[in-house]
Amino acid sequence: MSAGSTGCEMRRLIPAIAMILGWASAAWAAAPPVLTTLKAVHSLSVAAINPAQPAEFEATVNYYRSYEKSLFVQDGDDCLFVLATTNLKLVPGDRILIKGTTRGSFHPIVVTTDITLLRHGEAPRAHAAEFGELIRGQRDCQPVIVHGVVRAADLVMSTVAPVRSTILQLLIDGGYVDVTVDNDNAASLNGLLDAEVEVTGVAGGKFDNKMQQTGVLIHTASLAGIKILKRASGDLWAAPATPMNAILSGYRVRDFTQRIRVQGTITYYQPGSVVVLQDGGRSLWIRTLTITPLRIGDLAEASGFPDVVDGFLTLTRSEIRDEGVQAPIAPRPVSWQQLAVNGNVLVGHHYDLVSIEGQVVMAARVPAQDEYILETDGHPFSAIYRHQDGPVGSLKEIPLGSRVRVTGICTVDDANPFNRTVPFEILLRSFDDVTVVAPPSPLNIRNLILVVCALILVVFAMLAWGWALERKVRRQTTALAQIERRRGRILEEINGSRPLAEIIEEITQLTSFNLHGAPCWCQIADGARLGNCPPQLAPLRILQHEIPSRSGPPLGAIFAAFDPLGKPSPIESEALAMAAGLATLAIETRRLLSDLLHRSEFDLLTDIHNRFSLERELSAWIEDARQSAGIFGLIYIDLDEFKQVNDLYGHHVGDLYLQEVAERMKLQLRSHDLLARLGGDEFAVLLPKVRNRTGVVEIAQRLERCFDEPFVLGGPTMQGSASFGIALYPEDGATRDSLLSAADTAMYAAKNRKRQVVTNMAQD
Repeated sequence: MSAGSTGCEMRRLIPAIAMILGWASAAWAAAPPVLTTLKAVHSLSVAAINPAQPAEFEATVNYYRSYEKSLFVQDGDDCLFVLATTNLKLVPGDRILIKGTTRGSFHPIVVTTDITLLRHGEAPRAHAAEFGELIRGQRDCQPVIVHGVVRAADLVMSTVAPVRSTILQLLIDGGYVDVTVDNDNAASLNGLLDAEVEVTGVAGGKFDNKMQQTGVLIHTASLAGIKILKRASGDLWAAPATPMNAILSGYRVRDFTQRIRVQGTITYYQPGSVVVLQDGGRSLWIRTLTITPLRIGDLAEASGFPDVVDGFLTLTRSEIRDEGVQAPIAPRPVSWQQLAVNGNVLVGHHYDLVSIEGQVVMAARVPAQDEYILETDGHPFSAIYRHQDGPVGSLKEIPLGSRVRVTGICTVDDANPFNRTVPFEILLRSFDDVTVVAPPSPLNIRNLILVVCALILVVFAMLAWGWALERKVRRQTTALAQIERRRGRILEEINGSRPLAEIIEEITQLTSFNLHGAPCWCQIADGARLGNCPPQLAPLRILQHEIPSRSGPPLGAIFAAFDPLGKPSPIESEALAMAAGLATLAIETRRLLSDLLHRSEFDLLTDIHNRFSLERELSAWIEDARQSAGIFGLIYIDLDEFKQVNDLYGHHVGDLYLQEVAERMKLQLRSHDLLARLGGDEFAVLLPKVRNRTGVVEIAQRLERCFDEPFVLGGPTMQGSASFGIALYPEDGATRDSLLSAADTAMYAAKNRKRQVVTNMAQD
């Protein structure tokens, strides 16, 4: 090859080499740099950790709990939490080399890929810490010393492993902190209660599922970190017993919580109860008694006092000011997994405005709220609209099986970010928050039955192929038809009035028929056994199938017994699976109908009869009294000054007051008397067995004495009273409306007399 041709080839290669070098340079520039010090990781902001960066640095162990993978390390004045996977037995003072990647959390953390023990050394020195530093997270992952009084000492089980440890609730100057101790000896807790102690450990925090700090947690490797300064003055079990209704006499609080102000967009408002403000990815549940009109989507500011309720950050005793400027929040489209599955940091959605799709399983209307039961990906959840003072029954008529999109505030039952799944609900702001996405699917039971019938007709048409084939097909078709008829009858009876036990027994009989006479029975989870259970099970081959529940534990199990010498067949599992499905539908439908019936006849707050139930019973008693020329009494009751209870103490205390009033009045009535709440602060009592007006008056006086004792309602103590009006059938009214009107008029006359007495006393 000549020199000229060689040069030409080199010139052709130059562009290709340049391109390869450019790609390599771009790939090298795109790779994030390795963080080589703990300080470099600690200085990152949580928002900046996207994507994750590799890290490799040395640090000293402050604390390590292997079964929870919790590792706290320190280098100089900087401390860090590490999610560690290692078989090393690390102890405070160990110097280690950590390799891993960064991840966002309360502060930046590192998820390890490898840990190397370099040497043993002295543990970092602990310093005294104040509550304000701890609750603000300023001492996160640092060794600290605190002084306080032990208010509770218990053994608890870890949520991630079957390991017990000790947890102390410690009252220090400024508030409560929890102290976890790697100790599972219950006897070692003796003498700690009410003792003044000094705790040395590593500071951490308690968090909600958005990794927002909701409390203080101090980790201690052993009881050696707990130094008793002063033991309790006496044996707590030797103290005199306090009556349960007087325990509040020992309640004392000195609250130095500071008022704070927050800003955001109004995404939910329930007058007199709660407002939700959202600012970007943060949202806050704000408790307030305000009934001032507020507009969803407006910017607003709230001033109140921070608190943690059931593990969630909350602003209490708050005032709200609407700025009148629209800044609407777009709902975040989410899936069931995003709302219900915890464990991923910075992804919690509690109190956020979200939208989610699901299939309508059920719609229920009750006086306090309207509710949809939806299902998505096999998981049920609720969408709830709570009534204020508007009419009940405004829920959109959406056919069952429709696919809808609901928009509202997500509320969850558990704030622990380390639990795997938690139930949640969607709070609707209005009925317009429900949008139909798709109508019900044509694949329903009726159409499926039609398809089966069509298939049976096809089978019968093919019998003409031959006598031998005809006999075989006829035998199989007859059996299948009988199974389907009995199955269809069971499906009809599930929605009828036949007792549940008889339906379950028919399901076991159908299963036995499907299994050629094998004994079948059902064991309900609450203990009932139904069906044909052989007295001697030992020599038989037993096959069982759980009765699944849409949510929660299994409802029971279906069993079948076979000859131990017989060969197992796939039809056995299929028949039991079909029976379990029918049993699930029967049990859950009957429980649902029972719950709806109870909700329609009883008041949800006080669990006594409601107005509908009272009016129905009153009409029935009038009809019976006409037939037998009998009499009965009616007492109309109205609580005095109930509005002032709500205004002074809030609706929660008002609800407690109504519940206590109902409980006291029930204790004064006979078993055949009927107590009902008509609505608000009005009650009524039907007295079927009275001889005259004097008997009604005596019972009314007993009810009036219910208010002699003061009401202690979880905080405030008040003196209650009520006004009573009586009516006697048929003397005061021969119809339902006239009798209620007479009792109501008598009640208002009594109330006016009471007010006149108070006025005269004030003038004197």
